Amino acid sequence: MFDRNRYSRKAALSIRISEFEVPPMQDILIVGRKAPIGPEAVRRMAEALSPEQFTLLKIDHPRIEAVLIRNTLMQMLDKDKLINIILEEAENMISDTMVLRSELKVAISVEREVDLL
Repeated sequence: MFDRNRYSRKAALSIRISEFEVPPMQDILIVGRKAPIGPEAVRRMAEALSPEQFTLLKIDHPRIEAVLIRNTLMQMLDKDKLINIILEEAENMISDTMVLRSELKVAISVEREVDLL
């Protein structure tokens, strides 16, 4: 028989709240081949919200059709290296029907020696 005195229901909640950003896609959108929103719609949305801030790159990949990426990231890093890293990480979690939103922060470290004379 069920004993209500020994029964409990619990829920663990984890809420992450951050400032709303425009556009809502952050730095990168990875578009699956069968995603509900296609690459051209993603490009138009980005252009409407943040004109000339993003570039849409078509991708030759079994599950990923395109990557929308913030232009400043491609100015800081080699485009091919950057795309390879994005694809390598995304392909482990994306299905062809998904659109992944990603934040990418770049920190560059420089160390120099100078002659004191």
